[in-house]
Amino acid sequence: QVQLVESGGGLVQPGGSLRLSCAASRSIFTDNYMGWYRQAPGKERELVAGIASGGRTKYADSVKGRFTISRDNTKNTVLLQMNNLKPEDTDVYYCNAGSTTAWAMGGFSMSLDYWGQGTQVTVSS
Repeated sequence: QVQLVESGGGLVQPGGSLRLSCAASRSIFTDNYMGWYRQAPGKERELVAGIASGGRTKYADSVKGRFTISRDNTKNTVLLQMNNLKPEDTDVYYCNAGSTTAWAMGGFSMSLDYWGQGTQVTVSS
């Protein structure tokens, strides 16, 4: 059973924008840490941005000032607005809910860890 459903990836030119969306079931989303990660072939998955249930956020240094994570608690959805995209942002992006993001943000969660299926973001001219 799919718990996290991602959408919004695609091909964009350098300097362009994309918005990723991750829809979760209410039981997973409520009071949980949510995050976006990316992983290039042969590299470890890295936190791009995370958001706690109360709205506290954390960003990778490489995306600060360009990406914004937010959560819509009425729709059980976490969004990642990506502006001024660069070729080095090209990756598969994954949504996470639970302990992985909690630990990455210095928090704690009793939740199980959930991952989306990934969505490709390609930045190229």
